[in-house]
Amino acid sequence: MTGTCAEPGCGGTILADGYCDTCGTKAAPTGRDARRARRASRAATPAGPPPSSEAPAVEAPSAGTSCSEPGCSGTILADGYCDTCGTKASARPVAAYAAPVAAATPPAGAPDGPSPSRVSRPSRIGRTLVTGSARAKGARRTSSARTRSTSQRFSIGAGLVDVPPAPVIDPSTVVLANPVVDEEKRFCSKCGAAVGRSKGGRPGREKGFCGACRQPYDFVPKLSTGMLVGGQYEILGCLAHGGLGWIYLARDKAVNDRWVVLKGLLDSGDEAASVAAVAEKRFLAEVQHPNIVEIYNFVSHRGAGYIVMEYVGGPSLKQILKKRRADNGDQPSPLPVGQAIAYVLAVLPAFAYLHDRRLVYCDFKPDNLIQVVDQVKLIDLGGVRRADDPSGDVYGTVGFQAPEVAEVGPSIASDVYTIGRTLAVLTLDFRGYQSTFQHSLPDPEDHPPLVRHESFHRLLLKATAPHPDDRFQSVPELGDQLVGVLREVVALEQGRPQPGASSLFAAASHDDGLPTLALDPSDAAASFLGNVLALGPEQRLAEIDAAVAAGHVDDTSEVHLRRAAALAELGRGSDAEALLAAVEDDDPWDWRTAWLRGVIALRAGDAAAATAAFDRCLAEVPGELAPKLASAMAAERAGDLETAATLYDVVSSVDPSYVTAVKGLARCRLGSGDVAAALAGFDRVPRTHREYEATRLEAARALARAGRHADAVGQLEGLDVTEGERDAVLLDIAEDALAKLTSNTIGPDPQARVAGHPLTTEGMRRAVEAMCRRIADRTTDRDERYRLVDRANAVRPVTLV
Repeated sequence: MTGTCAEPGCGGTILADGYCDTCGTKAAPTGRDARRARRASRAATPAGPPPSSEAPAVEAPSAGTSCSEPGCSGTILADGYCDTCGTKASARPVAAYAAPVAAATPPAGAPDGPSPSRVSRPSRIGRTLVTGSARAKGARRTSSARTRSTSQRFSIGAGLVDVPPAPVIDPSTVVLANPVVDEEKRFCSKCGAAVGRSKGGRPGREKGFCGACRQPYDFVPKLSTGMLVGGQYEILGCLAHGGLGWIYLARDKAVNDRWVVLKGLLDSGDEAASVAAVAEKRFLAEVQHPNIVEIYNFVSHRGAGYIVMEYVGGPSLKQILKKRRADNGDQPSPLPVGQAIAYVLAVLPAFAYLHDRRLVYCDFKPDNLIQVVDQVKLIDLGGVRRADDPSGDVYGTVGFQAPEVAEVGPSIASDVYTIGRTLAVLTLDFRGYQSTFQHSLPDPEDHPPLVRHESFHRLLLKATAPHPDDRFQSVPELGDQLVGVLREVVALEQGRPQPGASSLFAAASHDDGLPTLALDPSDAAASFLGNVLALGPEQRLAEIDAAVAAGHVDDTSEVHLRRAAALAELGRGSDAEALLAAVEDDDPWDWRTAWLRGVIALRAGDAAAATAAFDRCLAEVPGELAPKLASAMAAERAGDLETAATLYDVVSSVDPSYVTAVKGLARCRLGSGDVAAALAGFDRVPRTHREYEATRLEAARALARAGRHADAVGQLEGLDVTEGERDAVLLDIAEDALAKLTSNTIGPDPQARVAGHPLTTEGMRRAVEAMCRRIADRTTDRDERYRLVDRANAVRPVTLV
């Protein structure tokens, strides 16, 4: 279908592909073409990638319906685009969805930091793994049990952090009065060499050729105020300069004068190349997500292609950082770790949405995330590409782009890398992140947030690992660990517990034990294993072995892990090792083998081996509490009470229901003589917890051992415990007081009372006697009764007749 474009004010020609060569609008089919389009629309089944699990149910707009854009009277064509404004018709949710951003908000900020660079590369190729234990075996990352996640969607703060809303900016203030690219920001788009610089007292040229590779450069705006692009977009001025040229603010004259932003796609001076670039990026119009700037249209104008985008208001994170620096006397003022994590968590659903559709963003950085009041928007989709497309250029920014991209191309793992680097730049005074530390993190000793929040440091290390196989393998996996780290940061900084469920660990079978590995629901044997996990280790092992032998259950990784766990409980650690090795052969990155090796070592008393194993778990899942608890137990058994206390403190601060951590912290603090800290740890257990009374009894005994016997008795007041439990603790307190009085470790205090008797030597003798006789009267164990009566007789004061 060819002919003259019917768009008002456009004299372009409709090409063979049905799009105008000037405004880029899809021409409405007529005659036979229209009939074919209608038949195709009725017969076709919508194709494409499966919808994201997070997406609401929607109804696709049908051809022939009116455009829903305010002020537009166009009609939706068979391809889903409006024949007037060019907007992709939005699929309408069956249920209510997020409200749209008001059109009066200011425009999206354009990149004001390092410009993205273009990387020319060959086709994607496989890469032999060369470092780490897994790569030493010649393995390559394919899947991992660690990719399980809750796939939650969060607003800014994830319900844990209060992030102040971004102020509304007057649109008239965002247009540059003098759109000039600073000389220090002028670089060749091909080789990266400095261009357009001053020389010999003469100012640098804004237009010319690179002296290194002869590539032409041009920093002069192509579009001027008042110009009409595509027959409908009236240019109001420049917003900023990015890697693909100037970014412009405009009004859509075809749709109620709405604000839009135009960003360059290709500037070659070749009209055919411009049209090709526009066609190549049309898939972006299919991107519809509340946290991603909406693409309205694509136009080509005088040899340059442009994306027409939603006008989004608010500052970028780069601008927020700049304002913080200005408010701090032009000194660095990074974002608090919690606030930075909150911003990233809010945009992760957008990345998950893109990845579900086999799209990679490629160029994430603080410049490209906008805060819109109390939401965030991912902007600048110019670098987005299909993950399976081996051709074309890849755009990224030095200091953010993953090291393997030039060789093997972008991937989900490279997007994860950019997210990690963005978190580092937001939270650290990260000087040299584009040079000295281009592909590494600085020494934590120079950056307090990394020392104060070790879990955050570990998360950054994993997200930005040099090799993609060593990073988080999905955005939901990264998100789950980020939530865990955020809970820890908030709990430690605000002094308020922030418990949360884990998708990787289940509760311990008893309160003084370690949590257990959660079942992977995607494993073929998960249903069977879920029915036998409550059995004892011997019966559990027998049931699993019988099911495998009968062919009822496949010998999956979960089966190997559950058999190994049962063998570990039975003290057969060496037998479990063969099963763990089998799991590693299937997936060398499966950290759960390290967890079970640590459990086995801990039970065997090998604290050093346990510490090494649990440390690997901490590196792999830094947002989980279970590895921290296990590491604390290993450190305590190794005699490193300070390390153990620090880890116990983190775990019990975040989730006081980990009573094992509370008791461990108290033991370590008492071991160092800090009774007050030990009691503060006991105080973390909430009254509603089933172990509250037990921990108060433990606190009473701890106070007695510290010589504070009256305070120990005070711990028993109001406790919902049996008479026998209370008497047993009172006997322990009285026995301890008597021993310390007779050895002159403490002095008498007639005013203090223990079990109704004064805190003197004679008083404690009578207290011990009375408690022994009371307990003896209730016991059904004859030998125990005799022992208690003998003790009562031996300790009672001597009387003279």
